[in-house]
Amino acid sequence: MEAARPKTLPAAAAPVLLGSAMAHSDGAFHALGAVLALLAAVSIQVATNFHNDVADFEKGADGRGRLGPRRLVAAGLIAPVAMHRAVYVALGVAVLFGAWLMWRGGWPIVAVGVASILSALAYTGGKRSLAYLGISDVFVLVFFGPVAVAGTHFVQALTFSPAAVVAGLGPGLLSMAILLVNNIRDVDQDRSAGKRTLVVRLGREQGVRLFGLCLTGALFVPVLVGAFSLASWAVLITLAAAPMAISLWRALRQVPAGEPHALNPLLGRTARLLFVYSVLFSVGYLV
Repeated sequence: MEAARPKTLPAAAAPVLLGSAMAHSDGAFHALGAVLALLAAVSIQVATNFHNDVADFEKGADGRGRLGPRRLVAAGLIAPVAMHRAVYVALGVAVLFGAWLMWRGGWPIVAVGVASILSALAYTGGKRSLAYLGISDVFVLVFFGPVAVAGTHFVQALTFSPAAVVAGLGPGLLSMAILLVNNIRDVDQDRSAGKRTLVVRLGREQGVRLFGLCLTGALFVPVLVGAFSLASWAVLITLAAAPMAISLWRALRQVPAGEPHALNPLLGRTARLLFVYSVLFSVGYLV
């Protein structure tokens, strides 16, 4: 359970919630499709967390001086071989949940499923992993945003929704913000381990600014949806999450560079913002 990192799972659940709400609003809600999409998404996220745990240990990014929550392989509580097995078990569970979705949705959902699994393995695995190349942020934005929301909508409505793609940018940007907090905290350790995250490439100060841009962009998405008549202006209820976003932005800016441990609580707070944002967006879309 600890290796699954429960605090990160809202990133997988939130876009499924929003996609299901949009399908319901379009008169196409499919309960079984929604539930299986949620279970498959969470299973892939758990597999990614398991793989990150063992891959970072094997590459030397997680050691005794780790600043974030402990990693089970690095702590000696789970053997690397056992964690590798857990990765494939979690992915197998995701495929099990996703089999019916792929049958119902056809090749588009098959493509999404295969791409999601490959991205989970490539996130920290291999010699040229996404995280070590500094491009994981883009994949988080895309897969936890437009792909997840539009995919969830598609497997229920069986039609492509441009509105779901645009709306998905909100959860995607906030998921990227969660990753940025993690990488801002670990910037020095990542640099030493050769893990060239976006924050390592740009610098801590630019990483903090990018975090603020992600929050601002997410709050702008419902305005964009309303302006292009993709939904009613009721989606502006999402802006009720603005005080949470402003508080987070201020808190991150106030943490000194020499106190990375102080960033750990902000991970959970950013995940809560993502979930609250998605609930508000869903309610506004349904209205």
